[in-house]
Amino acid sequence: MFTAKITSKGQITIPAGLRKRLKSDLVEVDMVGDEIIRPIRKPGGALKKYAIKDKSIEEVMKMEEKVAKN
Repeated sequence: MFTAKITSKGQITIPAGLRKRLKSDLVEVDMVGDEIIRPIRKPGGALKKYAIKDKSIEEVMKMEEKVAKN
């Protein structure tokens, strides 16, 4: 087990030894019951809920530019 401080930007550093044991550069933090950090070995489905459907990459980029200006 390790202790990590959450920065003002909401980031933590996972020690190198633990990162090697996870064998993944993506992790999922599960806040149901005990707090658990586990590796995501197949990221395609894990990030699906964040996808913007029925939009081209150009449309998504324009949306991001608009948000960044505000």
